[in-house]
Amino acid sequence: MHRQIAGKLTSPVTKWIVLAAWLVILFGSFGFAAKLADVQNNETSSWLPATAESTRALEKLEPFQDPNAIPTVIVYEREGGLTAEDEATALAQVKELQEIDGVEGEVIPPQKSDDGEAMQTLVTFNFGENGWNEMPDAVDAIRDIAKEGDGLSVHVAGAGGQAADAAEAFEGIDTTLLFSSAAVVIVILLFTYRSPILWILPIFSVGVALFTAQALIYFLAKNFDLTVNGQSQSILTVLVFGAGTDYALLLVARYREELRRHEDRHEAMAFALHRATPAIIASGATVVLGMLCLMFAEMNSTAGLGPVTAIGVAVALLIMITLLPALLVIFGRWMFWPLVPHFDSAEPTETGMWAKVGNWIKPKPRQVWVVTSVILAIATLGFTQLDTDGLSTEESYTKDFDSIIGQRVLTEHKLADTSNPVMVVANADQGEAVAAAIAKDPSVQRVDPPVTKGGITYIAAPLKEDATAEGAYDAVERIRVLAHGVDGADALVGGWSAILLDTRVASDRDNKVIIPIVLFVVLLILMVLLRALLSPILLILTVILSFGAALGISSLIFTYIFGFEGADASFPLFVFVFLVALGIDYNIFLMTRVREETMTRGTREGSLVALSATGGVITSAGLVLAATFLVLGSLPLVFLAELGVAVALGVILDTMIVRSVLVTALNLDLGGKIWWPSKLDRGAPLVDPDELEEWTPTTKAGV
Repeated sequence: MHRQIAGKLTSPVTKWIVLAAWLVILFGSFGFAAKLADVQNNETSSWLPATAESTRALEKLEPFQDPNAIPTVIVYEREGGLTAEDEATALAQVKELQEIDGVEGEVIPPQKSDDGEAMQTLVTFNFGENGWNEMPDAVDAIRDIAKEGDGLSVHVAGAGGQAADAAEAFEGIDTTLLFSSAAVVIVILLFTYRSPILWILPIFSVGVALFTAQALIYFLAKNFDLTVNGQSQSILTVLVFGAGTDYALLLVARYREELRRHEDRHEAMAFALHRATPAIIASGATVVLGMLCLMFAEMNSTAGLGPVTAIGVAVALLIMITLLPALLVIFGRWMFWPLVPHFDSAEPTETGMWAKVGNWIKPKPRQVWVVTSVILAIATLGFTQLDTDGLSTEESYTKDFDSIIGQRVLTEHKLADTSNPVMVVANADQGEAVAAAIAKDPSVQRVDPPVTKGGITYIAAPLKEDATAEGAYDAVERIRVLAHGVDGADALVGGWSAILLDTRVASDRDNKVIIPIVLFVVLLILMVLLRALLSPILLILTVILSFGAALGISSLIFTYIFGFEGADASFPLFVFVFLVALGIDYNIFLMTRVREETMTRGTREGSLVALSATGGVITSAGLVLAATFLVLGSLPLVFLAELGVAVALGVILDTMIVRSVLVTALNLDLGGKIWWPSKLDRGAPLVDPDELEEWTPTTKAGV
């Protein structure tokens, strides 16, 4: 931040104008932020790549199925075999099921498995647009009719059962994430500041950032077709809390330093903004641009996440360099009580833990960075234990929901899930030929009679496999070969299994395309910020090493501790983008301070000073970010739990090992060479230390 801007922004008058402006924005945002869930788009088309075969099939399927129809399967099971009474009871329930509000079409009577131990009844609901929200009540009505008892178990599965269980699992998710994130941040800030009141200002600022970002995203989603879904809104909350608090910690730490050097708090904040804001802006820009790189994804859900999270971080950044400084100078030094930083008092970081770490590295920097790199490289090998081919429905949740149990029963008794068939569309004149072709696949339970409308034939083929299992994906690939082999049919194979298969393929492509783009963007930012080439390359390499180690260690945790079966195909990309965009923050915080100190002390001494000065605040920032991402683990979804754990682990590695040990050791070993090709640290200091104190906001900024 320019010196004059820093001085004017924190003047005795301007601080009140800044506060008033943000309060007006906050009160105007409340109503719109609360409506964000109303503009969510959780339909399949909002997740799928537009070019996928299953997406194109969906478009042609519109005349044959109502997009608001929700097929629901009632599963009955009795070990040892269903009795005649069981079958009669299930058949009698069909009439009652038909009378439930929202039922569309005829209820399909019970179909019995070949082993005689299970049967299923199919009910289709239609509550109109966003009717998924009505499914919990509909499933309750089903359970009131189809009751368990006397050894007969009843489960509600299919799309309707899964929707009801998901609604139950994620009920109040926004409130849960908000208060959980706030709670962990408050606890960490209490330990960091050791003040019972100072935490209020960063938390209030983060709250303003979240509500403002949500209101802005609501406006863009409603008027400019910005795609928002439940996943992106959940990650938005966590990211704004984590990143916003990180920026607040860095600013407050530098402000506390300057309060010991300047008697006037406005002057101290002007210096703090001038010194800390370049690193904060560079950090925020890295995250924003890293998130925007997701827009290159084929997966619509991934591409939509990019602008949503970028807006959240940008708003948090703006508030932390405007509203938070205004609040800090308004309330004054007493907010730091009981450890008030008085003018001309000693700076405790000069003799703290991180100063001791620097002194430990100083005699043997090369040995330290070599050994550290080798250990991190070995940790990356754990990734070989993680299967990223996707998760079945049963594997996608951290607990057994009723719909998952029902799906398991269908699979065990080889009952086709009639709610999730393979859906094939073809030219009408070749419809029968396509139906005959796909019937040859051994995974097809049966082929329903083709239905023709407007020159297009629709063929439904329920599978013997769970629609989300690996066997179903293999079946889709075989069925596509068979259907495409019919000349002149122009057949397209869709359905839930095909959608999941195409999602995996698109995610694999996104991994290969977006990861290099993110690395290139981050490298450019570091080159501009540090005005060097070698140090940015080294920092990128350390972050990649940290990402690999985090992925390797977390893979072992998922496999051998949590017992997860695998990971979503997009998992590596999400972890990479978050870790690189967020993990590079801590290197930016450190290296901008190293560069600042190098101007007067040289690289090696400047590195030790920077480590001791920033060590505490960066560690606290890392703990905040790790804790907020771990909050995702409280949700019963394996993908979010894995994402939270992996990102949290990577952040801890970045703050405790990569930034403090590996990067500092490299700085001490290479010295001034890290600034190549610039001439920084090639001789005498570029700036006389005495000259740094000549400027004050009062003399230069007119404050």
